[in-house]
Amino acid sequence: MNKLAYLKIGELAKQTGLTVGALRYYSDIGLLQPVLIGDNGYRYYAANASEQVEFIKKAQSLGFTLEEIKQILDVRNGGEIPCDLVQSLLENKIEQLAIQIKQMTLFKGELEEYRASWANKPESNLKQEEVCPLIDSVPLH
Repeated sequence: MNKLAYLKIGELAKQTGLTVGALRYYSDIGLLQPVLIGDNGYRYYAANASEQVEFIKKAQSLGFTLEEIKQILDVRNGGEIPCDLVQSLLENKIEQLAIQIKQMTLFKGELEEYRASWANKPESNLKQEEVCPLIDSVPLH
């Protein structure tokens, strides 16, 4: 194999804007496979490896985790089109976001209630063991 036809990890880093460490990590977890690892330990990647890195970046921008991206790539590397998996993962993400939005909305309301009740609370004498009487007044749930 002619090593000149492949990209060294540093060259791939320059092309993609990722660090060498990030690319090594992608390689270590199976997201990006070097075509060849030289006797010197250098990782050599196919000329189109930047396209795979771009795919990974796009998937991350949609909120997919590296583990989910690995699942998608594994399906594709197995010869199948992973679009059904992608749609299923996306549906799960939308459901999780809906739950988080509801939780955050409830939490925001709770914080607004504290703000309103604390605004009218007179200064109190600080006990020696207290840091802030306002926070100390909050019950743990």
